[in-house]
Amino acid sequence: MPAPPLAIALLSGGLDSATASALAIEAGYQVIGLSLDYGQRHRRELQAAAELAPLLGLAEHHTIAVNLAAWGGSALTDTAIAVPSAGVEAGVIPSTYVPGRNTVFIALALSLAEARGAQKLVLGVNAVDYSGYPDCRPDYLEAFQTLAELASKSGREGHAAQLWAPLVNWSKTRIVQEARRLGVPIERTWSCYEGGEQPCGVCDSCRIRDAALLEAGV
Repeated sequence: MPAPPLAIALLSGGLDSATASALAIEAGYQVIGLSLDYGQRHRRELQAAAELAPLLGLAEHHTIAVNLAAWGGSALTDTAIAVPSAGVEAGVIPSTYVPGRNTVFIALALSLAEARGAQKLVLGVNAVDYSGYPDCRPDYLEAFQTLAELASKSGREGHAAQLWAPLVNWSKTRIVQEARRLGVPIERTWSCYEGGEQPCGVCDSCRIRDAALLEAGV
C-alpha cells in the first residue's frame, strides 16, 4: 500500500491546534507536529504540546526555539505588559498580538514541509474569537499561500504545500464539539496566557474557552 500523505501541523498545545491536527489525521494524513518556543510567558503550552503529540497519534513532534521575546512588543513576550482581562474589543488589535508570530511560524513550517515533501500545512488559526489578530484572517492565509508558491522550489514546480485552516471561521463552541467528537483530550490542552501552573480563568483566552466549554456542555 502507498504511504499516507504527509502534513505538518503547527501544534501550540492549545485546543484549536490540537483539534486541527486531529482533523488532519481523520482525513488520512500522517501528521508531523511542530511547536515553537518563542519566549512566551505561557511556556506551559509547550508541555501540553509534548503531552498531546502521542495522544493524538502524531508521527513525529519537534520543538524549536525562535526568541521573539528578544524584542518584546506583546503581553505574551514582555512581562512588563499586563495580560488583558477586560474582554476582546471589536476593531482593536489586543496587546496579546505578537508581532510577526504567525508569519515566522508558517515560514518555518513551510520549510519543514518542503524538506519532507508534505502536502498540507495544518493551522489551528481562528478569525472568529480573535478577529483583531491580522495574522489569523482568511485574506492573510490566502496571501501567504501565494508567497509559498512563489518562494519555494516545490511551489515553482507546482506542488507547494497547501495551507489548511479548517477552524478559521468556526465558533469556539463548535471547536469544542468537534474536539469531543474526535476524542481530543481537551483537559490536556492549554490556552491560558498567564504562565502559572493552573489557568488564571480571567484572561481573554481562558474566558472564551470556558464559555465555549460550558455552552458545549463540558
